[in-house]
Amino acid sequence: MVEATIVVAILGILSVFAVPRYNYSVERAKASDAFTYLAQVELAQARFHANNGHYCERLDDLDVRIGQPQYFRSSEVTSMDWGSRWQMRLRRRGQNSGYGEYTVVFDEGSFSEIKSSIPFSLQAHLRQSE
Repeated sequence: MVEATIVVAILGILSVFAVPRYNYSVERAKASDAFTYLAQVELAQARFHANNGHYCERLDDLDVRIGQPQYFRSSEVTSMDWGSRWQMRLRRRGQNSGYGEYTVVFDEGSFSEIKSSIPFSLQAHLRQSE
């Protein structure tokens, strides 16, 4: 009986450390999906701008076909001046391991840290891989 109690105690202690680390890894992978999606849009927008002198208003008109990110709702591409600016926002949807709802925003200058609300712990990891 004492041995079983010790085993249960050890498993409890290990799960205290393992579960949050697992949740962080899962959320980091989902956030990486958003960064990859928006980076592809950014590159396609740069090509479109180079060829046409303005940014594209519709994703369907870009030279890339990418599926919607599974864990994020995307906004339309927006702009106040299509000749020099654009922006696209992804909002996290569904359960997300305690990180709450957050957004990832890209514009003509790449990832917009100021306009995004992604937790810094996820953001820092993803920015290292750029």
